[in-house]
Formats: sequence, structure tokens, C-alpha cells
Amino acid sequence: MTRYLLTRLGQGLITLVLASIVVFLGVRALPGDPARALAGEDASPEAVAALRAQLGLDEPVVVQYARFLGNALSGDLGESVRTGTPVTELIATTLPVTAWLSLYAIVIAVVAGMAAGALAAVNQVRWPDLAVGGVSLLSLSVPNFWLGLLAILYLAVGFGWFPASGYVAVTEEPLRALWHLTLPALILGTGLAAIVMRQTRASMIDALSADYVRTARAKGSSRGTVVIRYAMRNSLIVVVTIVGLQLGGLISGAVVTERIFGLPGFGKLTLDSVFSRDYPVIQGVVLVVTLAYILINLAVDVLYSVIDPRIRVGGGNT
Repeated sequence: MTRYLLTRLGQGLITLVLASIVVFLGVRALPGDPARALAGEDASPEAVAALRAQLGLDEPVVVQYARFLGNALSGDLGESVRTGTPVTELIATTLPVTAWLSLYAIVIAVVAGMAAGALAAVNQVRWPDLAVGGVSLLSLSVPNFWLGLLAILYLAVGFGWFPASGYVAVTEEPLRALWHLTLPALILGTGLAAIVMRQTRASMIDALSADYVRTARAKGSSRGTVVIRYAMRNSLIVVVTIVGLQLGGLISGAVVTERIFGLPGFGKLTLDSVFSRDYPVIQGVVLVVTLAYILINLAVDVLYSVIDPRIRVGGGNT
């Protein structure tokens, strides 16, 4: 296991370096000049040139990247050209908001998706299966921003069940924070819940027709025991895989969701930095997201062996 983990960490490091090169060159290919945007349209060419020199944008790209990489390895991602705030401070402030929102959305999606998938599998080709399939298709078809607007209109403004916007830190007032995050998490988790439901249903239908399930029923195990202990546990690997792969969708969906509900999260920071051509913030955001992907994929691989001991972490079955 140790050798496998070291190998994966080495691959992750290479991926991180390649991602840093791509984002470093990519942000400089964006239209617009951050120095001009920061100085203002009425600034003289001399003032813009002085600002470019101050920001180091007049140096060769190779020199700029070498400086950026050296600072990043020491934990310094630079400062925002728009506000002068260290990028690490901006990320440390906004990342917990998106992390709590994504975690809440994952919990909702997994619980609702697995429950609905189990219900559909047990009642295959009957009305519960058809109803669950229809709801999941609707969840996948309707965009998050439209669901968010409808939720604000009816659930927040109309019935007053949830706040329409705002954020409270979980560490300060946990219950109130969950109340503020519930509606955004529901909207963000709808698509993932539909995918989990479909995969759980397919996996459980296969499991319920397996020989070991029929043997358990023949030995007198109740239907509930067979569904929960055998069929649903067998589908956990599929669910873990789906959640790991769909985290990217949650992060991209969080950009829209945070904008709609006014959450000061990672997504809002990303949009603001792109609109203002804030190179250091964009680079820092992409590096953090890439690192999160690497660690999440590694955690998913390790979870395989926890859920099913027959699966070795290094790959293959025992």
C-alpha cells in the first residue's frame, strides 16, 4: 500500500506541475490587460507601463513562471492585483464556504439518491420505479440556475421557509448556518442525486438477481435485510466512484449556485478574478482545485478497499 500511495502522490505532483503550466499560460492568453484594467481606461501609456513593471508583467513568460513556481512551492501564491490581499488569505476565507456547501450537497445527494435508487430497484417496473425515474430525469434536465431561481421565488420569498441569500459561518452558529445552506445545497445536489439514484438502481437490480442474494433469501433472511445488507452495500462502490467523479461538477455548479444565493465562496472568488483579469488569484484557485482533485481521487481508491476488502489498494482483486 505504501508503494502505491507514493506512486500516486508522485503522479499527482506531476499533474500539479502540468496544471500550473497550463493555467499560467492560459490566463495570459485571456483578452484584456490586467494593468490597463487596474490603472483605468484613462491612464496614460506611461502609467500602464509602470504598473506592468510593478506587477512583473513586462518580464519574459519563462521568468514569470519560474518566480511563480518558486513562490508557490514555499506557500506564497502572490497577491491579488485588484485588492493587494494575499491569495492564500482569499482562498482560506472563501474555500470553507464552498467546502461546507459541497459537503452538504453530497450528503443530501447520496442519502436521497441511494434511498430512491433502492426504492426503484425493489419496485422495478412498478409505479415507484416510474415515479423515481421521472423525477431523476427532471432533475438532470432542468439547469441549476433555473431551479435556484424557482426555489428562491417560492420556498424563500413565497413560503419563507429558507433565507433567500446570506451566509453564516458554521463554526459560529452551526444550526443557523445549516439553515442558510440547506436551500443552496438542495439545488446543488439535485443533479448528483439523480445520477446516484440511477447508478444505485442499476447496481441493486444486478445484485438482487445474484446467486448469493437468492441463497440468503433461501436461508430465511428477510427482504429488508437482503436489500440493506447485501444489495445496497454492493452498490456503495458505484456510489463512491460516482461521487468522486462528480465533485468537479459540484465545484462548477457551486459557481452558479453561490452567485444566485449570494454566498461568499470559492466560486464567487473565481468569477470575480476572471472578470478582473486577476492572474495570481486565478492561478491559485486552479492549483487548489487541482490539488483537491488529486487528493479526492486518491481517497476514493483507498475507500474501495475499505468498502470491499477483496479489492487491493494497488489494483486488482485478491
